[in-house]
Amino acid sequence: MDITSPAFDPGQPIPSKYTPFGEDISPPLIFSDVPAEAKSLALIMDDPDAPAGTWTHWTVWNIDPSSPGLGSAQKSPGSKEGVTSAGYTGYHGPCPPAGTHRYAFKLYALDKVLDLPSAATADQLKSEIEGHELAQAELIGLYSKN
Repeated sequence: MDITSPAFDPGQPIPSKYTPFGEDISPPLIFSDVPAEAKSLALIMDDPDAPAGTWTHWTVWNIDPSSPGLGSAQKSPGSKEGVTSAGYTGYHGPCPPAGTHRYAFKLYALDKVLDLPSAATADQLKSEIEGHELAQAELIGLYSKN
């Protein structure tokens, strides 16, 4: 399984358009080689370099596994978004306090559709994912506050 973005290459800067310094919309993501037996996909975007520990910027689950990806600022029909570390529901783009941070977009192919409310946290989502992963892929982008 693979996750890529036409907006940035792996290990390269995420354009400001996808941050609070721009439009703060989610970047387009492309999914490929999803296992045929997947019942749903889940996505977690986080910053492992945050000063207080890993900071969650976005969670989405129950993405249709036949979806080719997510367009910029788009949600998959029937999917749900959870609460970020900042307390928002939905996408909250890169906004490091200083220096360059890594932002990981982690895609999970699951053997079931998840039964979680939209107010679920990343920890709750991770708990539900555990034991149901068929495959995982990751895309890392960078962002520096200038």
